[in-house]
Amino acid sequence: MHVRASARSFLLFLVPQSRFSRHVVYLFSFANIRRPLTRPFIHLWSQQGNVTMEQQDTTPEAPSVGNNTATEDTNTGKRKHDEPDLPETGGRGKRRRGAGGKNLRPGERYIPPPQKRNPGVSFSQEHFDETSYYFEGGLRKVFPYYFDFKTYCKGRWIGKSLLEVFKSEFRAESIEYYEKAAKEGRIRLNQSPVEDLSVVLRNNDHMRNTVHRHEPPVISTPLQILVDDGEVLVVDKPASIPVHPCGRFRHNTVIFILGKEHGVSELHTIHRLDRLTSGVLLFARTLETSKKLDQLVRDRQLEKEYVCRVEGEFPEGELICEEPILVVSFKIGLCRVDPKGKECRTVFQRLSFNGKTSVVRCLPLTGRTHQIRVHLQYLGFPILNDPIYGSHAWGPHRGKGGLVGKSDEELLQALVEEHRSQEKLHLLDFMDVCGGAEEAEKTGKTDSDGDKSGKGFPAQAEDCSEKENSIKAALEEHQSLESTEVSRSQSKASDSDQKTPPGIRDHLCSECKLVRPDPTMKELIMYLHALRYKGPDFEYSTQLPDWAKEDWEETDFS
Repeated sequence: MHVRASARSFLLFLVPQSRFSRHVVYLFSFANIRRPLTRPFIHLWSQQGNVTMEQQDTTPEAPSVGNNTATEDTNTGKRKHDEPDLPETGGRGKRRRGAGGKNLRPGERYIPPPQKRNPGVSFSQEHFDETSYYFEGGLRKVFPYYFDFKTYCKGRWIGKSLLEVFKSEFRAESIEYYEKAAKEGRIRLNQSPVEDLSVVLRNNDHMRNTVHRHEPPVISTPLQILVDDGEVLVVDKPASIPVHPCGRFRHNTVIFILGKEHGVSELHTIHRLDRLTSGVLLFARTLETSKKLDQLVRDRQLEKEYVCRVEGEFPEGELICEEPILVVSFKIGLCRVDPKGKECRTVFQRLSFNGKTSVVRCLPLTGRTHQIRVHLQYLGFPILNDPIYGSHAWGPHRGKGGLVGKSDEELLQALVEEHRSQEKLHLLDFMDVCGGAEEAEKTGKTDSDGDKSGKGFPAQAEDCSEKENSIKAALEEHQSLESTEVSRSQSKASDSDQKTPPGIRDHLCSECKLVRPDPTMKELIMYLHALRYKGPDFEYSTQLPDWAKEDWEETDFS
């Protein structure tokens, strides 16, 4: 049996990992071995290895730099070869392409391995400094800024060109926009600028799209900190402000306002409130406190009390609704009463009636997404100013008694059409979905009102069902129609009418060219407020909002 390459492989497997190993490798690398290994030789060689291993156990050896030695990881007992002359390997010993591994074929791209994602999201001063606020007409506004949307190639994109993906899934902007953006280096693939959108996507491709980002305004009411004792942070959240960054919102969120204006960061979310809902919002300061409060939520030991104003005269006394709630779409965050839904229980009690509307106390005993809003709709008393569950898109009865008479897809389309006709489509939360409903259902942090997620890769790149893709297409079509009206809007509006602050306009940004009226206070507030949160050894509460007072009239708010 002749050995050459096979002997070398066999010896590398058996050679003790010591400073003697390089001499053995050197010996057999240059010796023209053409005879079988003899048993005495193997015996002698193994004896040398045993001595070497014992010496290593008693006498630590200083690591040498630049030598082809083997080092041992004392934490795991596994040996790691430091061989700079060999190609870099990864995973299961396979060589990395294009980085010292096998030669790439003509036209083949090197795709780096995917990086591990950080399981936790912590925002720092670097993120807070991306832009700043300004206040105008009772609104908190954000100066437009440049932002990178990032994503890895989705399975359904593999084998398609960037141009095809932009045409089919990113229709908020025209193909001409993406072509110009690519020429200016705003679209990158694996950190390299894309010059030609015909490039075909492959698995693990990392895409980055730099956009000029505009955020919707929110109410300028200051964020009031109720408690900050080192373990929990409790705030009174104004309506219209999302809890955390997602979708179109980033700096106009509770998390970023706390970081930018109060120097508070690294918070743990305990529960969530809808963007249009106001009231008590809890954060944990430490991981230990977060786990403790999470357990209280799972064990249903956290009592929650809400107050709302509904249409019509709500019945006196205590009223309990136990209708199951089904999530129509996790991506969109829309729910309805359905026998196939999850069990729910909400206790209602009327507090006052002013002849037109009623103030109702709400005690959700379960934590389903939009539980309070859906149950009140079912009872025939939708929350005043609820843009979704008070909509006529649900039919003549507006969902009372669970009567809709439409498929889920038809309902979603009707909601979009209604708001489009009123030119208030941007007020819907549909484009603010970031998996909020699904994640909240799994974690129990819906708080009867989950939060949702925009422009760029994150929201639009998610895998959606057929009906979700349909509604997303309708929303993107509306945005596309807005872009086609840009020149017409510009001809009617002077520079003073432009809502984009001067000096930070971007020549490719379609949003910079649009003229949007500011939303009114009524459009930014829904009459639902988280009044009190109570645990076994704590209780946090806020004052009643003005609209919940007995003598309040709707004209006072307009």
